[in-house]
Amino acid sequence: MGTLTQLQQNRRVIQDLTTTTLAAIPTLFARLLYLASLRDLSSGRYSHAGLSAVYSEEAVQQALAQCHEEVFERILESPLEIQREELQVCLGAMEGGMRSAVTQWRKLEAYRLLLTVDSPDYLKELFCSNIRMLLEILEQENSTAR
Repeated sequence: MGTLTQLQQNRRVIQDLTTTTLAAIPTLFARLLYLASLRDLSSGRYSHAGLSAVYSEEAVQQALAQCHEEVFERILESPLEIQREELQVCLGAMEGGMRSAVTQWRKLEAYRLLLTVDSPDYLKELFCSNIRMLLEILEQENSTAR
């Protein structure tokens, strides 16, 4: 497949994913969590049955990796207050609620699963540092609210 054809197909996959799936997910953190959940931790390959039924496997891989990277970077470009608000909404929607999610994410460092493979190390470190701080803030806010 030619480079131009591959790029056009990747664009169609991204458009399909963003308009059909990601548009229905309310926050950047929830989108990042969703995209990370599509990646196999041992191989690093993404899996999406709906997209794979329509598009080539390589186009799906490239498009999902690109979307994952873009959402990751958009979070880092957001002001910390927006990151806090979006993380709060995302964690609050999880089973067990906000308090449980914050505790588990801090203990297990589950947020590391959200990292993208090809991001530079300094962005990964910045992301993890931001999340640790935001989790601490959310934990304090949650304990003072009680």
